[in-house]
Amino acid sequence: MTTILNVIWLVFAGFWLFLGYMFAAVVMFVLIITIPWGIASARIGVYALWPFGKTVVDKPNAGVGSFLGNVVWVVLAGFWIALGHLFSGIALCITIIGIPFGIANFKLIPVALMPLGKQIVDIR
Repeated sequence: MTTILNVIWLVFAGFWLFLGYMFAAVVMFVLIITIPWGIASARIGVYALWPFGKTVVDKPNAGVGSFLGNVVWVVLAGFWIALGHLFSGIALCITIIGIPFGIANFKLIPVALMPLGKQIVDIR
């Protein structure tokens, strides 16, 4: 079932969100000092490409550094990616079939705003 959901997600939202995350990752890699944010953006981008069957959990050893890094991330790219999730979620919620995918988009907004200190794990 998760494969079917992931394929539908990929067609309607996942690919475009993935491109947004990868664009942010490339910008972060180019700026050199922001490479850790680029790595986090690429990691979350792959998750946004194929999200069903996985979940995001807090890293137990994340501390003040992750918080400060997330503040920088929100200023540089997180706000815009979160807006992408918001608009994509609203567009998907217009149809009855798209409502679960819109809700999935809304669940990705906190991850888009604060990717540092998070870990992606399989549900199984």
